Amino acid sequence: MRVGNENLVRLTKDAGEKLSDLMTREGKGPFVRIRITGGGCNGLSYKMKFVENSKDKDILVESSGKSVLVDSKTALYLRGTTLDYSKKLVGGGFKFSNPNAKASCSCGESFNL
Repeated sequence: MRVGNENLVRLTKDAGEKLSDLMTREGKGPFVRIRITGGGCNGLSYKMKFVENSKDKDILVESSGKSVLVDSKTALYLRGTTLDYSKKLVGGGFKFSNPNAKASCSCGESFNL
């Protein structure tokens, strides 16, 4: 596993707090894995899940008190991304702000390059 920094991905304070709450509630962790996969209305979509272990080629980023794992392929698309969390009733939830995306959907879960 390699160690990265927040130039790859940064969690806001709100995102870090919400992930901590979810990890405690679901009893999973200690890592959150962020992946980019094919699919969604714009071609690529973000996926997050809690995992117990890292993989050999993962990049570990510590941000807002959380340990984030990113695989090397995802890192190519993710560089400079900020993950935020909003408590708004309409349009709330996790939101990715990716400077590499040419277009994204209104829900913020899908994008293209």
